[in-house]
Amino acid sequence: MKRTSIGSWAYTIGPYADNPVDFETVCTKLKELGFDGVELGGFPPHPNPDDLPEKSQRDELVGKMKEWGLDFSGLAANLWGEELINTADQSKYIAEFTKNAQFCEDLGIKGIRVDCVQPPTILDDVDYDTAFQRVTETWKKCCPIAADHGLYITWECEPGFAFNKPSDAVKILDAIPNENFGLQYDTCHGQMVAVNGSRHYGEKEILPGGQLEFISMVSGRINHIHLIDSDNKCHKDDNGEDETSSHPPFGDGVLDFDEIVPALAKEKLPHDWWTIDLCFWPNAWDATAKCKKALDELVAKYG
Repeated sequence: MKRTSIGSWAYTIGPYADNPVDFETVCTKLKELGFDGVELGGFPPHPNPDDLPEKSQRDELVGKMKEWGLDFSGLAANLWGEELINTADQSKYIAEFTKNAQFCEDLGIKGIRVDCVQPPTILDDVDYDTAFQRVTETWKKCCPIAADHGLYITWECEPGFAFNKPSDAVKILDAIPNENFGLQYDTCHGQMVAVNGSRHYGEKEILPGGQLEFISMVSGRINHIHLIDSDNKCHKDDNGEDETSSHPPFGDGVLDFDEIVPALAKEKLPHDWWTIDLCFWPNAWDATAKCKKALDELVAKYG
């Protein structure tokens, strides 16, 4: 049976930015709801490598997690302040990645999430081939670093960042054949990327077979799974423009999980986690219990 977790960033960013839920409260509540773990958003105010620079501080957090009866299902590394596509020198990105990899090792975390950092519009300023080379060469350098710390890297392909077409996903995976590199498949992002063509640069690439076709295209390279609904809309940024996928709770969107989840359940992951992502949802704290019930039902049927 799959173990269940939820991303802690749901309670610290977006609608919660001005009044974040502290990490202890999050973990205590998640345990009460029957979660097996939490996926750590490694940025303030939740635990992160800068606020816990000492090994002793990290050991203390590991002890608290044991007291709460929870494990970490992964780390969403805070790499958004770095440059990746818009510079020829990715040394600072790699240094920040390495810092987060050590943080993962110290906490016993096995998976570290990355994305392309810059939005699709960066391709107005940097040509496709140069951007592609910068992303793939950087992540190829990160793979052995991750391996040295016992980690796999999971890349989230989503509307908010460059290279968000299904064919882009295949190209990047083909360019980085390392065994510890793969795709984080999020069901709401899958809907926006494969069905809606949201924020695709240039011509939209919409798959006739929808998410099932997308899953088949990247099958064998999926190494992390996020489950959440989609309303075929994007979350809006402060200017009212599309940013990334909306993450409505289970039942508040259009996805047929009895179609999608069996296909994802066939993927051989390097772990046994299924994770909820309520990123940017305005009532994430209130929706958590509802989502846990829905996830438990999916685990019972397909996990």
